[in-house]
Amino acid sequence: MTDELQTSAPAIRDADLVRDASFASSAGIRHAFFTRRGGVSTGIYAGLNMGIGSKDDPDAVRQNRTRALAVLGVDGPEVVTPWQIHSAKAVVVTEPFAGDRAQADGIVTRTPGLAIGVVTADCGPILFADITAGVVGAAHAGWKGAAGGVLEATIEAMESCGATRGGIVAVLGPTITQGNYEVGADMLEAVLAKDATAAPFFVVGKAADKRQFDLPGYIVARLDAAGVTASFVGRCTYGEEDHFFSFRRTTHRGEPDYGRQLAAIAIAR
Repeated sequence: MTDELQTSAPAIRDADLVRDASFASSAGIRHAFFTRRGGVSTGIYAGLNMGIGSKDDPDAVRQNRTRALAVLGVDGPEVVTPWQIHSAKAVVVTEPFAGDRAQADGIVTRTPGLAIGVVTADCGPILFADITAGVVGAAHAGWKGAAGGVLEATIEAMESCGATRGGIVAVLGPTITQGNYEVGADMLEAVLAKDATAAPFFVVGKAADKRQFDLPGYIVARLDAAGVTASFVGRCTYGEEDHFFSFRRTTHRGEPDYGRQLAAIAIAR
């Protein structure tokens, strides 16, 4: 990564971020749903690719993550993200991982100044905060994680740190929306095998063996049922190419890889 590229890449602007008003109004919370804008990556990763697991230049990813940390305005050494595996596992952290990252899809902390987050490219990024208790969390939820219980696991991990369900606010960031999320009947069956209450979030697709899945609606419904205050920012990763990376869009184009955007949150010192 050359110095010229680092300095010539556009900075992350406030207009390039998606934020929740309830979190933003709290002096004790720093958060952002980052878009693909404002980074140093190039090619199919152009912009703010945060994916450690992508095939992007690792130095570019590090530069992008450093930029994100500066935007959050916390003094921790890095944004701590787990090794995501579409699981229902959540971990509590007090510092960056030593060695290999934990394999999990939820991450929680009560350590001030430690930024935590998840990366996504169509799946749902959820940020959680109990401002009174001083506990925050993040979860990565595709259909498998959402139906399998990652949202509830993250909430339970927050409770283990002193949060209360009545005090938790959860915000779902940019996610692929129903009109762009066509799935096969086999996936419908897989979801319903885990959670029969998901049926209303599928509608008939253009072909008889296809369905359109409302992943954001399903995630918010699961959060509501878990007893936390939940909302969706209303942005579609697939439909807004200038703003977001999308695994499905990349797949449709036959591209070899894709970037990931970051959702991150921290307790201010």
